[in-house]
Amino acid sequence: MSDIRRIDLNLLLALNALLEEQSVTRAAKRLALTQPTVSAMLARLRKIFGDALFVRTPRGILPTPRAAALAPALKQWLADAHAFVAAEHFEPATADFTASLSANDYIQSALVVPFIERVRREAPNARLAVRSAQFTDIPAMLEDGRLDLCVTTTTEIPSLELPSRLLYEERYIGVVRSAHPLATTAVTLEQFCRYPHVMVSPAEGRFVGPTDQALAQIGRKRRVVLSAPGFLVLPEILKTDDLIAVLPERVLRGRMANLSTFAPPVDIPGFGVHVLWHQRIHQDSAYRWLREQLALTAHIDIDRADTSSKKM
Repeated sequence: MSDIRRIDLNLLLALNALLEEQSVTRAAKRLALTQPTVSAMLARLRKIFGDALFVRTPRGILPTPRAAALAPALKQWLADAHAFVAAEHFEPATADFTASLSANDYIQSALVVPFIERVRREAPNARLAVRSAQFTDIPAMLEDGRLDLCVTTTTEIPSLELPSRLLYEERYIGVVRSAHPLATTAVTLEQFCRYPHVMVSPAEGRFVGPTDQALAQIGRKRRVVLSAPGFLVLPEILKTDDLIAVLPERVLRGRMANLSTFAPPVDIPGFGVHVLWHQRIHQDSAYRWLREQLALTAHIDIDRADTSSKKM
């Protein structure tokens, strides 16, 4: 394409729809146009770019290497164009938008549940898809729009540079049932290591975690007898047996019935909880508002700077 005057925004919107849907029929439906109209737009795009852009297959159309190479820049350009023409004022009460967010089960319990309550109250027309954190390609998903926000811990932050913000710092506490022999005493290191423990290992079913690493630093071991699949079930497990658990403090909010907490007799490093996003939505008012709601839910000053060089 040598002359930008030969192209208009509608053609770029059509190209983006074709790239994402990989079907002329679905792209036409998404654009509220007829299939012949989209086919004609594709013919114009082929002339402009001097490339077939798509080839037909039994399952739809597949992008050529030229079209695939155009996709990332096109998405960014359209996002910038949307931000350029969008009204500066954002009104949550009437806003109609959809967003997706990923988080592990601990963050879902500690932060996402109250966050959803806030969003539902302030923006009743918004739709929020909460997804599992069991993905290996989160940076790519944030880039191509399959995911909008990722709430994660310090140790899970991808090495790829992304705009991010610290929401809060978490610490570990010890938990036992109220009827446990240690419930009314200051737990010593000897008692801590002698009584059986339960821990969380969602995918691997492991029996070693941050607590064991901290104990190893001082030459001690604990006795882990149960590995649970998630934090949400752990309070119920604790109520059935004389087990000890070491948990992130926030996971217990609202779940302390018949449980007792204590300070672990070993220094266990905590962790930060962050929200990550892609630059494509950095300036979008709806996503800026969502990030503010996450920060408010986490009781963090919303004027605090993002941890990247970009600002809220």
